[in-house]
Amino acid sequence: MIPSNTNRRQFLKASATVGLTFFYSSCSGKTRPNIIYIIADDLGYGDLGCYGQKNIKTPNIDRMAAEGIKCTQHYAGSSVCAPSRCVLMTGLHTGHAYVRGNQESEPYGQLPLPEKTATVASLLQSAGYRTGIFGKWGLGVQNNTGNPQNHGFDEFYGYYCQVHAHNSFPEYLYHNGQKVMLQNRVIYMPKDHWTRGLGSYAAEKVEYSNDLIFNACLDFIKNNSRNPFFAYLPVTIPHNNGEAPDGEKYEAPSMEPYAGENWNDDNKRYAAMITRLDGYVGTLIQRLKELDLDDRTVIFFTSDNGGVANPLFRSNGALRGYKQDLYEGGIRVPMIVRWPGKIKANTITDHVSAFWDFLPTACDLAGIQKPENIDGLSYLPALMGESQEQHEYLYWEFYWWKPPYMAVRMGDWKGLYFFNAEGPGRFELYDLGAYPTESEECGARHPEVVNRIKEIMQQAHAQSAHFPTAEMK
Repeated sequence: MIPSNTNRRQFLKASATVGLTFFYSSCSGKTRPNIIYIIADDLGYGDLGCYGQKNIKTPNIDRMAAEGIKCTQHYAGSSVCAPSRCVLMTGLHTGHAYVRGNQESEPYGQLPLPEKTATVASLLQSAGYRTGIFGKWGLGVQNNTGNPQNHGFDEFYGYYCQVHAHNSFPEYLYHNGQKVMLQNRVIYMPKDHWTRGLGSYAAEKVEYSNDLIFNACLDFIKNNSRNPFFAYLPVTIPHNNGEAPDGEKYEAPSMEPYAGENWNDDNKRYAAMITRLDGYVGTLIQRLKELDLDDRTVIFFTSDNGGVANPLFRSNGALRGYKQDLYEGGIRVPMIVRWPGKIKANTITDHVSAFWDFLPTACDLAGIQKPENIDGLSYLPALMGESQEQHEYLYWEFYWWKPPYMAVRMGDWKGLYFFNAEGPGRFELYDLGAYPTESEECGARHPEVVNRIKEIMQQAHAQSAHFPTAEMK
């Protein structure tokens, strides 16, 4: 039998509530912290120096980790873009989230969030926060229900559509629904291409989107320095452009500081993109200091899913799998949080957390009530060094580019179920405590664990009209 941890969870929840009561009571009015959430695009667990990277320079992000807390067991909402971002915004894992895959929508963009969906932004906005998103949205476009300004954001600058966001030197970006034309000259894919003529690459590269997006975020912070604000910065670094010619898939203004390395051009640009993002982080922290906001602002830094296969950089470290996988390399991501004077510097936590935990964490930071019927648990106690309520399990499901499958993490156990349209599916069990690289399947030795995880998979999955899946066999 597997022991229940209900009593332990209740104790930890009560302890955390007592330990943070004074903190929450102070989170009102001008004392509420500003919240900045930076999310990289396809950045792997091992792409940062503070997570073991040797070839790519990330001194500012490494310093951010030294001045804050590094999470070693944090998970994305999914192994691809759109569902991961939906999970982040709504506090619902992919068994309950509305968007569970990169499903394209007409006339362009991805499946839009429905009207009146509660999001992190709408909750913070209702509590008096000024809210802005700068970068890639991926959950609807300007003229449908998924418009980010319908979901709590006062300001939007960047890309609505993920296909549009493939090109880091685009013909245009959007600001609050209006096109902002850029100086780049762009070549579009034909209408019969899978991108439906929306994918593109630049023949003349003049204005780099991420620089513009980052500067817009800095302006938002300056303009709202007297109010509590939530700045969501989902940059497109280091996502590649699959529509660009070979050798130019990774788009950066230059290959520096790696131009002299004995690497291919795409590797040079990949590294240059990450180091450029690192520079943004350094500039952002310096700007907060100049505005006297540093100790009143909590910064989160993470990635939307695991990295792609890259033998040179080993972007996912020793973890198995890549983007699109539910193995650890596809979903475990870096997470660094910095808040001077509140989060103890140079700390590490192995608390198991996930994207659906950000919504309740943000609510706790703002001192507002969390919605009911969400899947997330606030991880603010873990950040503050207090007793932390634990998840009984984490759950994912995935639909694209391979047979559908599910994954559950329960304690150190990790189970994956692969559907088979022609018969019974395949189940794999791993003990992450003993084999964190998922190198030894052990289901035959632990049938009781297999059965319990299968029960969780059935309980955690709610059928979706947009993402239907078969029953487990």
